[in-house]
Amino acid sequence: MGHAPTILSEGPSRVRVTINEVAEALHLTKSTVSRALNGYPDISEATQLRVKRMAERMNYQPLSHAQAIKTGRTRSLGFVLQLADHDAQRPFLAEFLAGLSAGSTAQGYTLTVASADSETHLIETFRTLLRERKADGFILPRAMVSDPRVELLRSAKVPFVLFGRQADPEGCCWFDIRGEDAMQEAVMHLSELGHRRIGFINGGTIYSYAKLRGEGFRAGMAQAGMAVDPDLICENSVTLDDGREAAALLLKLAHPPTAIVCAVDQVALGVYLAAADLGITIGRELSVVGYDGIQEGAHAQPPLTTFAVDNRAAGVELATLLVKCIGGEPSENLRKTANAAFVRRGSTGPCINL
Repeated sequence: MGHAPTILSEGPSRVRVTINEVAEALHLTKSTVSRALNGYPDISEATQLRVKRMAERMNYQPLSHAQAIKTGRTRSLGFVLQLADHDAQRPFLAEFLAGLSAGSTAQGYTLTVASADSETHLIETFRTLLRERKADGFILPRAMVSDPRVELLRSAKVPFVLFGRQADPEGCCWFDIRGEDAMQEAVMHLSELGHRRIGFINGGTIYSYAKLRGEGFRAGMAQAGMAVDPDLICENSVTLDDGREAAALLLKLAHPPTAIVCAVDQVALGVYLAAADLGITIGRELSVVGYDGIQEGAHAQPPLTTFAVDNRAAGVELATLLVKCIGGEPSENLRKTANAAFVRRGSTGPCINL
């Protein structure tokens, strides 16, 4: 049996642990350790994990400037916060950023965050980060149908991962929540409660998720044996006020819906306001289903039935996929989806308008 490796503590008088010492402790070559720490795909995941754990135990810290010179990498993942987005300041963003940070750290990377307050500024910010080589790759939240960030990074041959999907998958890695499945399940839930006139308020059509959630709603209606009434469909609603306005149109129809599925929770809470304006009781006279799982929904009266998304876990997954992409793994191997969790609360109930 060999000797147990010496675990070296960091301190003011301690000489920095070298990669050779890590390699000796693992009985591996220096090259293998280096490639494992840098996420190269020719090193198995088991070996990469073993090397990273030993490096952590020994407090091994590569010299960042030396790494950058040698590999051409900064060991940083980039994220540009779009301040113009309707929900850029919402609490779930903190969870998402915490996940990105945790995922980056677990892979031996830092997270570089910048911000932009318009679409023009957004592209300028990306160009600046690319020119100054501030990151090895980028996480792109909320994929768009026609996404200028994707086109820019594709042309620059810079790795990126989307929180969302693209119709043209060339060069795209992604992680996404299957919102279309949630919308289909929402319709089935309402159908089982006896609802036959079900409205749908979709999100912003510039985003990829809206098309998918619209398809999911229609699939649910088909599965339940119901025809989609175009008069009960509204598009491009993303805020509380949008939801209030769209719901008012639906609820004032000669034959209004008895239930409404919303692509985002903020819009669903806007439906609450429209219902209150018209003296309609949510959960009894009108059932409402949202999507996102924001805290405001849990505290609404009655609490909102919704599909919850684990934004922290999504952040971790996105950072992990991006590091693999940077390491050279093919993009087609780096596309993952997960399901939102159905949370049934008081905003849905049996249809009383039979």
